[in-house]
Amino acid sequence: MRSQRLFGSVAALLAGLVLLAACTSGSGGGGGGFGQGPKAQKALAAKIIFAPADGAKDVSVLNPIKITVDGGELTAATVTNPEGKPITGQLAADKLSWSSGEVLGYGKTYKYTATAKNKSGDESTQEGSFTTLAPASTPRATINPGDNATVGVAMPVSVKFPEGPVPDRAAVEKALKVETSQPVEGAWGWLNDQQVDWRPKVYWPANTKVTVTAKLYGLSFGGGAFGKADLSTAFTVGRNQVVKINTPDHKMNVYRGGALFASYPSSNGKDADPNLNTPNGTVIVMSKEPVGDFSNPRYGYTNVKKKWAVRISNHGEFIHENEENHANIGNRNSSHGCVNLLEPDAKRYFDSALVGDPVEITGSKANFPATSDVYDWLIPWSQWQTMSAL
Repeated sequence: MRSQRLFGSVAALLAGLVLLAACTSGSGGGGGGFGQGPKAQKALAAKIIFAPADGAKDVSVLNPIKITVDGGELTAATVTNPEGKPITGQLAADKLSWSSGEVLGYGKTYKYTATAKNKSGDESTQEGSFTTLAPASTPRATINPGDNATVGVAMPVSVKFPEGPVPDRAAVEKALKVETSQPVEGAWGWLNDQQVDWRPKVYWPANTKVTVTAKLYGLSFGGGAFGKADLSTAFTVGRNQVVKINTPDHKMNVYRGGALFASYPSSNGKDADPNLNTPNGTVIVMSKEPVGDFSNPRYGYTNVKKKWAVRISNHGEFIHENEENHANIGNRNSSHGCVNLLEPDAKRYFDSALVGDPVEITGSKANFPATSDVYDWLIPWSQWQTMSAL
């Protein structure tokens, strides 16, 4: 009896298994009758990354906009300015990034839109915007010499900030670059908080070509001020011409390439009065006027016009003709500080002079004050090097 009951239990168990198998196979499952696993997950959308991030404020106008993708490739990318016009940009060859190709404007909101597809080919689009910094002020700067000028061998490069002082001189100086067609040792020096000059250690080599760049746009000057625009200039240094005047000699010698080129009798500033000396020091030709006005009510003369006037300082000194002083020219120093020449000699010198030519003066009781616009060569090189902000 015991064995029969065991057999009956086994039979019932087998019947249950057959029924379970029948139910399972009827579900439409895969091979072996064991059924299908969970459905494959849908591919993730490609991730689009904006730099600067969506909603960013006070963004630098100098950093390029970057749009990148993770887990796919970019199919389109556009950045528009406040007027709705697309800015220039370039999609990388691998389609993993896009970069802008132009600088941005101050205080403007830009919008971007990018579309990317994932590895399954599904596309997604993302949008955003950011706003660039709005400076408290945008001071302009000037640069001299100007483009295509030909200048003398003592001409400095001057970058001026006429609208106010520059708090961060070091930042500005780092943005300035001088390139020359032949090796020239030189340095930047701040003459004041609104002017920085570059001058060579010694006079420029003749015929040097010079390119100067000032990457000032977007640069912080400090105090909330940012540069208004980049500047550049390209000029040429001409022949080497140097004027040498030893005031007691009553003559002006002109050297070309180191050799005596011309010698003109002169009458210089009065020797007895240091206030009327033609002062000692190296200055440069600053400008040329066919007729100059030398009126000076302080000394009792007005409406005084002289020909072939070559300015050598803003202290008041010129080289010019003075036929009214004919008797003293070559014999005695009788001027109020200018170098007087006979008219034919003044014309010849005028025609030969370039802005930036050095004029070296010795023999006087007084020295040139360092107050003129161009007093770079009155400063010894060792001192000049300390005037850099770097």
